[in-house]
Amino acid sequence: MRTKIKFSSVVGCLVLVILVVPLLIVIVTSFGEESAISFPIKGFTFEWYANVFQQPDFVEGLKMSSIVAILASFLALLVGIPIVYVLTRFDIHHKDWFQTIFLSPALIPEIVIGFALYQALVISLQLPLFISLIVGHFLLCLPYVVRLITAGMMEFDESIEEAAWMVGYDKITTFFKVVIPNIKQSVVAAFILSFITSFNNIPISLFLNGPDLNMLPTSILNYLENNYDPTVSAVSVILMIITASIMILAEKYLGLNKLT
Repeated sequence: MRTKIKFSSVVGCLVLVILVVPLLIVIVTSFGEESAISFPIKGFTFEWYANVFQQPDFVEGLKMSSIVAILASFLALLVGIPIVYVLTRFDIHHKDWFQTIFLSPALIPEIVIGFALYQALVISLQLPLFISLIVGHFLLCLPYVVRLITAGMMEFDESIEEAAWMVGYDKITTFFKVVIPNIKQSVVAAFILSFITSFNNIPISLFLNGPDLNMLPTSILNYLENNYDPTVSAVSVILMIITASIMILAEKYLGLNKLT
């Protein structure tokens, strides 16, 4: 038993090192004075962080990534919560098929989804890029919403819902006043995971962006085509800070640490 515990601890430490060391290197290189990314660094400066906000593509990309992530996450919740409620509360033929369909975007490579949507929505239907981008990120977020809301619904005691019916609530009122409050943590967790997934996505955004519609990750790739200075490290650190801040605030103020 002790040997197994030691082996697991060693593997865990190795995985942690593999994950953390590259991130630490990115953080360190973002403060280097040299005009090209290098490690170890020579000198110390905040110049590259200032340069991030002097790049219009980065600033606009940050705004667009935030807008798309928020809209796609909300849309995934608006669609996903009723779907999960129906699948978990009603006897539906071929229920497994429906579950597979709604989870299928997670099984398909994102680059394939992006290319397929570009061909179908932009080329064939000639929809605006922004709408196509929202659709693509909605499909990206939906599986996460379905999984987390399903977990919340499975833990929710049906007898509470039935008690609400007995005291005179109709099903719609019960859904909004009883069910949703009782799965609030799952809803918040689904939104946060969807937001982070959408915000950091590259493959779908690559196909559905344009000259006036760039997401932050694609703006970074475009910048890298002609530049390899520590600005890239700085903007990567900013992305990490945004993601970590969302998770920390959610855990502290929304009780996600209690989500099981």
